[in-house]
Amino acid sequence: MEINYQETSKDLLTRIDIHEKYGSANIDVWTNELLQPQPGMNILDVGCGAGKLCFLFDDYTKGAAKITGGDFSEELLDKARAKNAERGSKIDFRFLDFNQPFAFADSTFDLVTSAFAIYYASNLDFTFGEAHRVLKPGGRLFVSGPLPENKQMFYDIIKEAANAAIPPMPGSSRFKGEIFNTISRIFARTELHKFENHLTFPEVAPFIDYVRASLSEDRKLWTSMFNDKDEYEALIGKITDVATRWFDRDGKLVMTKVVGGILATK
Repeated sequence: MEINYQETSKDLLTRIDIHEKYGSANIDVWTNELLQPQPGMNILDVGCGAGKLCFLFDDYTKGAAKITGGDFSEELLDKARAKNAERGSKIDFRFLDFNQPFAFADSTFDLVTSAFAIYYASNLDFTFGEAHRVLKPGGRLFVSGPLPENKQMFYDIIKEAANAAIPPMPGSSRFKGEIFNTISRIFARTELHKFENHLTFPEVAPFIDYVRASLSEDRKLWTSMFNDKDEYEALIGKITDVATRWFDRDGKLVMTKVVGGILATK
């Protein structure tokens, strides 16, 4: 049963905003330092969403790289195109389903990236095979996603509130093992880099905003805990009670985001 009572894109953007507002480290700085995109490069961002990574690379290269952003969501692409026009950038935003053949010739790109998206691919060999195909010889693939230890406090509070096991998350449960191993098998060289960001919430409310955005955006993963809006709101109420107890005990809520970056070379 699909639950459509909140906009997925809104939830995603809420989470990004909270990371930036309450985090101790900047994932954008880490990404740029790791990849150092150069003027003249041809870059593809797969699962680009509202264009965050594309705009990051565009700023870093001062508009001198050729950047393409592809996503399955027309809603998010519309947001990306609107911002692109507002900025006067020349990024090409287009529809891309990473479960289908990429509409690009072999050996087109210097860099293919995917932030918190490509681990939802139904066939990893196929999708990363396509990424490999469209990269030039010596080109690089960069994929970021949550590691198993990511946001442990978030899951501990929900587990206590629901008195139930957390359903498997496709990102953290697949990233370090299945995804890393698939990329290692396809690419010539593969490295795993790690980024940590401690989010300190000075009150309970923004943490609950994050919980709502996470549970709603990934609603299909949480159906063992809620099936409709009433059950969802009841769970949020229990989570708020537990989070408030934790906050009263510790004086703050600190959630650590632990992100992996797989950097592979063709």
